[in-house]
Amino acid sequence: MDMSRAAIRYAKAILEIADSNGNATKVNNDMKSIVETVSSNQELSDFLASPIIASDLKMNALSEVFSSVESESKSLFKLLQENKRFEILLPIAEQFNAQYDVLNGIEIAKVTTAIPMDAALEAQVLAKIGTISDKKITLQNTIDPSIIGGFILRIGDKQYNASVANRLQELRREFLN
Repeated sequence: MDMSRAAIRYAKAILEIADSNGNATKVNNDMKSIVETVSSNQELSDFLASPIIASDLKMNALSEVFSSVESESKSLFKLLQENKRFEILLPIAEQFNAQYDVLNGIEIAKVTTAIPMDAALEAQVLAKIGTISDKKITLQNTIDPSIIGGFILRIGDKQYNASVANRLQELRREFLN
């Protein structure tokens, strides 16, 4: 089975269980923590993906790193151990977050900036997006120094590019024509 299809199925199952237990929000927070931890730690990612390392060791490591997660998340770890599928933990967590957002009518607004946004600017952006969209919005900030300044905003399939790099490209095209 394709890794992404398997991740979708695991995520859907764990979401259904968590939702029926009234625990979906807490498990979503667990999954966000898993995404953040595994994607920012290459050693942990390699450890989970390694076919050489015994699944008992992987289970012990996950139990240590994520000791405070909900029972549904711990059950997912056990299931991955039984099926020897620890390498898809990150895609499962990402899929869980995406499915949770769809279930709860939450849309992701991706904002790319040259430097990290402070809390005040983040609040302003959320307020402005709130006037455009009737859905709940979660802001996701990505740092890309190549845009020089300004921002690029993506919501669903719409994009607004107010970056300095984009404006410079537009000016260059105008001068060349």
